[in-house]
Amino acid sequence: SQPLQDFCVAINDTKNGVFVNGKFCKDPKLANAEDFFYSRLNIPRNTSNPIGSTVTPINVAQISRLNTFDICLVRIDYAPYGGLNPPHMHPRATEILVVLEGTLYVDFITSNTDNCFITKVLNPGDVFVFPVGLIHFQFNIGNTKAVAFAGLNSQNPGVITIANVIFGSNPPINPDVLTKAFQLDKNIVTYLQSKFWSDNN
Repeated sequence: SQPLQDFCVAINDTKNGVFVNGKFCKDPKLANAEDFFYSRLNIPRNTSNPIGSTVTPINVAQISRLNTFDICLVRIDYAPYGGLNPPHMHPRATEILVVLEGTLYVDFITSNTDNCFITKVLNPGDVFVFPVGLIHFQFNIGNTKAVAFAGLNSQNPGVITIANVIFGSNPPINPDVLTKAFQLDKNIVTYLQSKFWSDNN
């Protein structure tokens, strides 16, 4: 939905606020430059984690002014060969990604029943679009670090990382369900649940 005023700076103190679209709004007369600003997005992030990537979001939580503005930004840092932004989806946004450094193998998968795998290798300056709600990933196939920026058309696009939600849900999904759904041995399912449970909780 389009905003009906110039801006609505998100505010936690409801005493001087007006409720609009999920967040209370600061009195516009009290807005200042800091409500519209974020710095340090140029600083490389640590990628020494099990998946070899770090996503730095710039959404309504970082820039309160993004409230009602259907837009946000992320920086993604990838470790040299193997850094992965794992299969995930954004339930409320389309994503447009631009590579600044490195070489990324990217994809998305169309919905049932086609499940068409759309893939491309991207180099610096290349741009790729991931449609709203479709599962996608990025994988660093280069021998150096990679960096990308992505814009999403929501102040809070949400992210559902497939493996995390399937094997790391709280409380856990009944292993019998996952055994049947993924056609896996039950021991593998319980192992994956224990691994993701410890990693994510």
